Amino acid sequence: MDFEGLQIEGRNAVLEAFRSGKTVDRLYVSEHSKDGPIQTILREAKRKGTVVNFVTKERLDQISETKKHQGAIAVMAAFEYASVEDILQNAKEKGEPPFIVLLDNVEDPHNLGAVIRTANLAGAHGVIIPKRRAAGLTGTAVKASAGAIHYTPVAKVTNLSAVIQKLKKEGLWFVCADMNGTNMYELDLKGPIGLVIGNEGEGVSKLVKENCDFTAAIPMKGDIDSLNVSVAAGVLSYEILRQRGI
Repeated sequence: MDFEGLQIEGRNAVLEAFRSGKTVDRLYVSEHSKDGPIQTILREAKRKGTVVNFVTKERLDQISETKKHQGAIAVMAAFEYASVEDILQNAKEKGEPPFIVLLDNVEDPHNLGAVIRTANLAGAHGVIIPKRRAAGLTGTAVKASAGAIHYTPVAKVTNLSAVIQKLKKEGLWFVCADMNGTNMYELDLKGPIGLVIGNEGEGVSKLVKENCDFTAAIPMKGDIDSLNVSVAAGVLSYEILRQRGI
């Protein structure tokens, strides 16, 4: 877990964090807490679409910095999220066909930050991540982006497949990284495009892959069979950049 001091602990403090409009990435609640204040917090979390994790008191004690969590710990985003529309607008303002990087359950915040950095350098107009089972914009992710987060919007969505379907209606087509896919040099990666990168262990999930138009494999000659997530994103992003002739 990566909290980076961005924790808010205690029922009143957590509730005020929600009501003040701050971006709460995740909420950790004691699995045995059912009283009124906790239910109020849960209602606010549901209203804001915050991911809620019910954990044991022992786990909360372990996470807690103050040791006075009262059954509730909120983990704040270190940076505000954008919307998918913001990303499309970014492309429009630059007069370029949209190029978006989508991360399917990438759990390491260092990888997330590194991908944001690479996306910026390769000319991507934004990054999309899912709400659940994925790293968010924690302090570590923001730091690893080396400042790119200030220029490359990151949107957080409930359903990656639904967003892909929506963006297809906007004219984008999608390619996902897959070691069993077509050699990336044989694919036409020009035009409005979404590049989908899977998580550290399992790659792109079956449902998300089914919503993609093509799969792209990175040629490899070594003795191991996979690249780090951020490196794979970099290789494919720069092939897209190369094909765009920029």
